[in-house]
Amino acid sequence: QVQLVESGGGLVQAGGSLRLSCAASGRSFSSYTMGWFRQAPGKEREFVATIVWTGGRTYYADFVKGRFTISRDNAKNTVYLHMNSLATEDTAVYSCAAAYQDMITVRAPSRYDYWGPGTQVTVSS
Repeated sequence: QVQLVESGGGLVQAGGSLRLSCAASGRSFSSYTMGWFRQAPGKEREFVATIVWTGGRTYYADFVKGRFTISRDNAKNTVYLHMNSLATEDTAVYSCAAAYQDMITVRAPSRYDYWGPGTQVTVSS
């Protein structure tokens, strides 16, 4: 049974940093693309970043603007989202997702097969 579990969310002041983690279990993810998405209150879920598990290629939404970095630890089967220079508009529930095969530039949430429950990130001014 595939499980994705996020952690690391919380309350942070504007300008601060957080590192989100997504622990993946239940199968080998070597052929998967892992993504981070976020959903703010009253808004649709939006793409943040993806990483191909094998090889580590990455792809980011434009609004990331060099502030966020996605990475993975093969030994721990964990994907990370390092977030710097956080702003109030980054407040959202952040979720990780897994899609079979190389879908590095695919932004549509509907294309992803597995989802974690999400972790809340709140940025205060």
